[in-house]
Amino acid sequence: MPIAPIIYALSDSIGETAEMVARATASQFDSGKFEIIRIPYISTVAQIEEALKTAAKQPSVICHTLVSVELREAFASLAKNYNIPTIDIMGQMIQAVQTVTTLPPKLKPGLVHKLDQDYFRRVEAVEFAVKYDDGKNPWGILKADIVIIGVSRTSKTPLSMYLAHKKIKVANVPMVPEVLPPEELFKVESHRIVGLVINPLKLNEIRTERLKAMGLASDANYANVERISEELEYAKVIMRKLRCPIIDVSNKAIEETANKILEIIQKNQKLI
Repeated sequence: MPIAPIIYALSDSIGETAEMVARATASQFDSGKFEIIRIPYISTVAQIEEALKTAAKQPSVICHTLVSVELREAFASLAKNYNIPTIDIMGQMIQAVQTVTTLPPKLKPGLVHKLDQDYFRRVEAVEFAVKYDDGKNPWGILKADIVIIGVSRTSKTPLSMYLAHKKIKVANVPMVPEVLPPEELFKVESHRIVGLVINPLKLNEIRTERLKAMGLASDANYANVERISEELEYAKVIMRKLRCPIIDVSNKAIEETANKILEIIQKNQKLI
C-alpha cells in the first residue's frame, strides 16, 4: 500500500498562509489522501533541519513562508541535501514587489497577523463605545479601560469614539443633578475615570446652537446659564468624591482632549 504523501507548511510566524496554500494545492488533487502538517514559529536553523529530516523519511513536499533572511538562506542551503521538492511562497513575491517599488521589505514575521489583531481590537473598542455610550449600561463602567464623565455636550461621545479608534474601550456617563450616578462608578479606580468640565458661557453657546439645530427654542432650560452652572457644580462634586483627573475642555479640540486622556492612560500603565 503506497504511503500517503505529506505537505509540510513551515513558517517563522503562525503559519496560516503556508497551510492555506498547501490546502488550496491539495484540493486540486485528491485532498483526502494528503496530510498537511503545519510547523509554526520556527526560530532556529536546528528546527529547519529537524523538519527536513522528518520530511525526508517519506514522499513529501515542503512549502514555507519564512521571511527571516537568516532562516530562508539556511533553509535553501540545507534543502539541497535532501531530495524533497520545496516551495518558497513568500520569496518570489517579496522580490517582485521590491523590484517594482524599489523599497526594502521589513522581513519581519507575523506582520499580517499583527495587523489583523489590531483591526479586531479596534472594532471591538468601537462596538464597546457604542454599547456603553451615555450611561446606557452601567456594567460597561467596570469593563472599560477608561470612563469619561461630564455634563451634556462636553464631547463625551466623540471622545469615546476617537479613543476607540486607538483601541481603547471607553464608557461614558452623563452627570445630571436629578439622577444619581451609577453605583458601579464608585467601584472603579479613580485613575480609570476622567471628568470633563467646561466654562458655563461656552457650554451655553454650544447648547444654544444644539437647540437651534433641533428646531427648538434657544431659551429652553437646557441652555440656561444658571441651570448649566448648577449641573457643572454637581458634576464637580461627584468628581471630587471620585478623586479622578479633571480636564477643562472649554477651548480644546477633540484631539487635544483625547491626547490628554491618552497621557493619563499611559501614566497609569507605567504605575501598574
